[in-house]
Amino acid sequence: MSRLTGLNKREGTWRIRRRVPKRYKHIDGREFVNLSLHTDSMDVARQKAPKVWQDMLEAWEAKLAGDTRDAEKLFEAARELAANRGYRFLHARDVAQLSRAELEARLAAYERAGAAPAEPDPIEAAAVLGVVAAPKITMSRALEIYWDVAEKAKTRGKSADQIRRWRNPRIKAFRNFIEVVGDKALEDLVPDDMLDFMAWWEDRLETEGLTPNSANKDLAHIGSTLREVIKKKRLPINPPLSGYALPEGEKRKRLPWSDDWIRDKLLAPGALAGLNSEARAIMLIMLNTGARPSELQALTSSRIVLDADVPHISIEGEARTLKSPRARRKIPLTGVSLEAARRHPEGFPRYQDNPALSATVNKFLRENGLTESPKHTLYGFRHSFEDRCLAAGIDERIRRDLLGHALTREEYGAGGTLEHVHRLLLPIAL
Repeated sequence: MSRLTGLNKREGTWRIRRRVPKRYKHIDGREFVNLSLHTDSMDVARQKAPKVWQDMLEAWEAKLAGDTRDAEKLFEAARELAANRGYRFLHARDVAQLSRAELEARLAAYERAGAAPAEPDPIEAAAVLGVVAAPKITMSRALEIYWDVAEKAKTRGKSADQIRRWRNPRIKAFRNFIEVVGDKALEDLVPDDMLDFMAWWEDRLETEGLTPNSANKDLAHIGSTLREVIKKKRLPINPPLSGYALPEGEKRKRLPWSDDWIRDKLLAPGALAGLNSEARAIMLIMLNTGARPSELQALTSSRIVLDADVPHISIEGEARTLKSPRARRKIPLTGVSLEAARRHPEGFPRYQDNPALSATVNKFLRENGLTESPKHTLYGFRHSFEDRCLAAGIDERIRRDLLGHALTREEYGAGGTLEHVHRLLLPIAL
């Protein structure tokens, strides 16, 4: 017996002989386990022993997890145990297609992990032969799994409000689907289910004046969520998720506000006095920067630069992720936008992570007779700024840089300097 606990040499080959830990007694049944290290060298045996024993512990843990009636846990345990044994988990129908040599290799891997017990082990059989059914995951359970497998990667760098806006459309889509079709298992979904859901949406479009885009968002969220769950859980199912969408008409456009309306109505003395100061400042900064409301909400004191030769805001995506890499930019402050920024040099803590900005501004404008039409909203100020830039003949590259849009042609150079852009914006400032 070697001084290294559990190592011994038998018939020229080093082995590990150790007592089965109490934790695993009820799933193994042996008093001792003998694991061959497949070497006659003590040095090699000492190097290999920790890894072989760790593999054995992991195999026991996988079997322990599979000692359950929970179909999901049993399926996961079989996959993990197969990986621990050194082969890929296959379903029984696929195992049946293996060559004799491949099947014998699987059985040999099991035997190498420890002497096979006299009684067949159902969890080992599930891992080796794939005789375990994929779990029946319902629609509601699929959404729960999606949060576990995808949320961390999908929401990295997002603010709490952005995470809420990422989650809620999926919650709504699944709630709608379950209301229409029922909480069916994914493997039981059939094309008629998708067609029934589309028909339900078509009725809503007629009765509620909604657009096909609303229905298609639900269908897209359901499809992307289920595909991710099926992929991450490696489920051998293929529910009908593609080819279902309602034809969309012309996309609803956000209307730009006219310069005359902005000057005569919105900037009239006292017109915005009833709007809270932070919401009012964000709206005024939008007028001459074209920045997105969410970008302005996230500004902090370090990103509102008032003491530079060219006062400006710097949109960097610190508190929340940016819509695209092009959204990172600096925009000069001019006119009423500069005045508003000077009144709020620390940013807008009230709306830092508050989704109510647009609703607050739109409601105020509507209730005070300040909307140019029922379809004009806060976001339209971004389009008004773009229209003024276009009318002033400002180059497309600079316009797209200001708005954080990608350029449709090949891009050369670094674009206009802050000073140059400032000179272009001064004549069109409100």
